[in-house]
Amino acid sequence: MSGSAEGMSTPMIAVDTGGTFTDLILLEGGRVTRLKVPSTPADPAAAVLEGIARLLAGSGADAVRSPFDLVHGSTVATNAVLERKGARVVLVTNRGFEDVIEIGRQNRPQLYALTGWRLPPLVGRDDRIGIAGRLDASGEELAPLDPAELAALRDRVEGGEAIAVVLLHSYANPDHEEAVGAALSGIPAHVTLSSRILPEFREFERTATAVVNAYVAPKVAGYLGRIEAQAGARSIRIMGSGGGALPLSRAMREPVHTVLSGPAGGVIGALEWGRRIGIDRLLTFDMGGTSTDVSLVPGAPLHTREGEIGGIPVSIPLLDIHTVGAGGGSLAEIDPAGALRVGPASAGADPGPIAYGNGGMGVTVTDANLWLGRLLPEGFLGGSGSLNREAVRSPITELADQAGLSAEALAEGIIEVVNTAMERALRVISVERGADPGDFHLLAFGGAAGLHAAELSERLALRGVLIPPDPGLLSAFGMLVAPVVRDRARTVHLSSDAAGTEAELISVLDELEGLARREMESEGAPLQALRVQREVDARYRGQSHELRVPAEGWISAFHALHRERYGYGRPESPLEAVTVRVRVELPGAAVAGSAARAGSAEVPRVAPVYWQGDRVSVDVHQREHLTPGRSVPGPALILEYSSTTWCPPGWTIRRDTHGVLHMEPDGAS
Repeated sequence: MSGSAEGMSTPMIAVDTGGTFTDLILLEGGRVTRLKVPSTPADPAAAVLEGIARLLAGSGADAVRSPFDLVHGSTVATNAVLERKGARVVLVTNRGFEDVIEIGRQNRPQLYALTGWRLPPLVGRDDRIGIAGRLDASGEELAPLDPAELAALRDRVEGGEAIAVVLLHSYANPDHEEAVGAALSGIPAHVTLSSRILPEFREFERTATAVVNAYVAPKVAGYLGRIEAQAGARSIRIMGSGGGALPLSRAMREPVHTVLSGPAGGVIGALEWGRRIGIDRLLTFDMGGTSTDVSLVPGAPLHTREGEIGGIPVSIPLLDIHTVGAGGGSLAEIDPAGALRVGPASAGADPGPIAYGNGGMGVTVTDANLWLGRLLPEGFLGGSGSLNREAVRSPITELADQAGLSAEALAEGIIEVVNTAMERALRVISVERGADPGDFHLLAFGGAAGLHAAELSERLALRGVLIPPDPGLLSAFGMLVAPVVRDRARTVHLSSDAAGTEAELISVLDELEGLARREMESEGAPLQALRVQREVDARYRGQSHELRVPAEGWISAFHALHRERYGYGRPESPLEAVTVRVRVELPGAAVAGSAARAGSAEVPRVAPVYWQGDRVSVDVHQREHLTPGRSVPGPALILEYSSTTWCPPGWTIRRDTHGVLHMEPDGAS
């Protein structure tokens, strides 16, 4: 993270709340200050506010005395859905459609189970209110709203902490939803209109998305309101799930856009470092304390609108990220059949791994790495913290006895099991999507990724591993450089062989771009700096799903993409432009890369590491001592503040002029 800001005068702080640590970066006057503090799951804001206060206090002349801007990645919305601890939601919809949220697409979660099960919907049956009124697919009114029902609606929703209003075909005409919203104005509950959150067709996905937004809104608004009141920031932006930052007001109003807030920052940060070193085909690998997030980046981040959280679809712009419950805090156990299992349960931040000394009792991946010597007790957080290896001895020996193994063999087994889970995740987002892993580099970040990256790269036959500067803080760095975005979309259903289609598309795109530009301008964005992306979701007539292509030349682009994706195309067949989209971006902070330092003398040092059943002597290096271009043969450990990198025997690690570590097997071209 060493570097400077280009053209920036106001200090910026980026905060990423993780399951184990909360990561902070202060960018001020060409200096980068980094900090990791333990997360506080019971009160996430406490760790954020503590970290900000410590950064601002500095020491003496280093203290920040001017106003600062804050960009924050929050897990509050995510956790509220996963833990089912959101608001009581009342759903207002068309009479006869109260059960859309429960019926869904009638998919079977357990395909071969005679009696399947699924989590209950976020809205109870008694909290779904059907009202009169109906629009057709073009937005024409078939039946009016009932004024008497509207007048009585305030009493009917009483007791709801949040209200979701979802009426049929509101994407084509929002008037009915707006009328319901007006009837509910002034009630002490957050009101979500689906036509504002997701003006697109497919009523189940629109309903589910609006309900999730309502479900998390009170908790997110309370959390962000506290951050706004106590952090002391001049302005606050929240990292959005689509890879761009959102104004605080929008994040509080539409918190569903923050459900993948932190992982999105990591992908943007990874892409930025790949761009700087000229490598843009990446598999991003973010291994933190509780989970691992992976994503395919074939030159640009991939987006999806078919994401889900806690089994609930959320049809918003999302970076295409796959998550598994495998992290440094993942707990190991011997199951009743005698098999070793690791995760998805995690020790989290409280109490955390045994090695942290906070009362943890279960053996974790971090404890296994420490026992094997891949983590050094005195190397934790750059020496500002320490790990207790002796505390791990009794629990890991007890678990090893259950398995009939030595403690070292069990620890290597824990690493093998968690690596298999992460390998599977990487295959899901590469091989299963038609991408050859051999065409990609693994860009590893997060506090634990450097300990596992080489073995995963070898399993997948990747081109090598890239470790950016301060890998344990990369998600926070990504939030600094992420653009501020405004997405606008509208379902249009236009046929390519109909007269006037192109003119209509351009007209709608121009309108959406104008709306997005005005919103960005009202938030203080300079119009001359904005970048615009216009796209069309298209399909062959009769298909059920769409492919997204650039709006310019959308017909030929669709045929080409369809051939690439599915192996065939029908150029003679008419297309349907289903939804048009506009994204307007304001570039994020320009943070210069690491300066190429000459390095400094380091005291030669070795440490023992258990590797494939043997004890080997390993060279230990501080990352800041590596000179640009220097190659270090494995086995080696590279220590730094936010992470440790394990370079196994048969591998070599090299630092480039940007500060990125390149790790490759010996003999690789």
